[in-house]
Amino acid sequence: MNRSLKSKLAKLPPSPGLYFYKDKTGEIIYIGKAANLRNRVRQYFQKSRLRDPKTDALINEISSLQWRELESEADALFLEAELIRRYQPRYNIMLRDDKSLLYVRIDYDSDYPTVSTLRRPLDDGARYFGPYLSGYAVKKALRHLRRAFPYAERRSAGAKRSGLHYHLGLDPGLEDGHTSLAEYRSNLRKLMRYLKGEGAQLAKLAEKEMKAAAKAKNFESAARARNQLFALRALDRQILFGDRENLDLSLDEALSGLADILGLKVPPRRIEAFDISHFAGREAVASMVVFTNGVPDKTAYRKFKIRLSRNDDVGNIREAVGRRFSPRNVAKWPLPQLLIIDGGKGQLAAAIAARDFAVQSAITTVGLAKRHEELIVHRPGSSIGSGDKLKNRVGLSGGFVSFSNQFANVALPTNSPVIKLLQRIRDESHRFAVSYHESLSRNRQTASMLDEVPGVGPATRKKLVKNFGSARGAREASEEQLTAIFGPRLGRQIYKNLHSYGHPADGAKTAKI
Repeated sequence: MNRSLKSKLAKLPPSPGLYFYKDKTGEIIYIGKAANLRNRVRQYFQKSRLRDPKTDALINEISSLQWRELESEADALFLEAELIRRYQPRYNIMLRDDKSLLYVRIDYDSDYPTVSTLRRPLDDGARYFGPYLSGYAVKKALRHLRRAFPYAERRSAGAKRSGLHYHLGLDPGLEDGHTSLAEYRSNLRKLMRYLKGEGAQLAKLAEKEMKAAAKAKNFESAARARNQLFALRALDRQILFGDRENLDLSLDEALSGLADILGLKVPPRRIEAFDISHFAGREAVASMVVFTNGVPDKTAYRKFKIRLSRNDDVGNIREAVGRRFSPRNVAKWPLPQLLIIDGGKGQLAAAIAARDFAVQSAITTVGLAKRHEELIVHRPGSSIGSGDKLKNRVGLSGGFVSFSNQFANVALPTNSPVIKLLQRIRDESHRFAVSYHESLSRNRQTASMLDEVPGVGPATRKKLVKNFGSARGAREASEEQLTAIFGPRLGRQIYKNLHSYGHPADGAKTAKI
């Protein structure tokens, strides 16, 4: 980083706006938006920040930085897209994911213009704005813009009167002439100006029109301009993407803090967490959840049905971790930089033994105790260095360490971003394990109840569960429903068996289905 760039980073304001990265020739190579310019731009240059190769290439090319302060996140959202369209910076093109882009479509020249959003623009004569990377932020902004510039989203077939949206001030009411087509198009022109990043100018124009109409005692027009101005000012106060920006900062802080505490050279890009769920040893399962760059990567989640169901969490963890590091799965799934085991010393020792047996001892492995939200570390096995170094690193984070034989309990402040991240990971692994266990338990209970009904074999049971969801659903089915699925003869027999089984003559022992 050159001196000029370092000096500019120190002067960044904490306000919304756009930032422009330029290469040594002065060409704009990237344009970005920010709810807080200071925080967002400095993120790029943090050594601890996790980056992909394309972002690393961008950082290496940045020679100078410029920014433009704006009134609101909405101004930044729409002006960013307009300037990217105008300048076509090469890194904006390289880094974007075309599948997530959103466009705003306005068929201005139609006899009933509508405003909508879609992923791929069509060659249909409509006017398109975008693409926008943040579809959620755009849709939220449009909901507020509709109050300032009422528009129709679709044309209702056969509608002759204005609907509820008109009475809420969100629709022009073309159906019964509340607004003329010329007035509506004038309104849409203002909306299109806003989408081009001219929000501040439109607010000034609305204020000017309001004052002029009031002076001319045209109070209806003054009220419309006033409402438009208030709606634009309300949008200026909206958080459209700043919350996600703050979440990114929090995750960066948590991952960097976790790396500091555990002595990792870089923040862990991939974290895997394991948990066990069973009921008195029955239907024992293990979950493996994956967090990539601090957020859940649900496509990478895996679940294991324990082969020998037992009331032994230590043995179950050993089996699950051993299967995760089998040669087949090591070849299929990326290796983690950090392994988190939900449990205490016994579970952690079992996981380390399974990891080492698979010759993966370089992977840092820790436990997370449920009771006091403490990290459990096995000093020789967790791959985190000596006890003294651990104590010093934890002390710098505001926590403390207690030692017991080969184990260390690490307690961190409850408001620490690190502990909050670990809690999210632990809760997600627990949720995933419990949901899988409950699913297996329901299937087993349904199967066992239907197995006891005469005339219901495996194929019939499967069909009953598929159509009615459970044994109770099958029991509540009518004879007509059953005969429609199984035919008249078999359907009547199944209906009779389902309703006679469990309802024998008085005095006989009742069996439960």
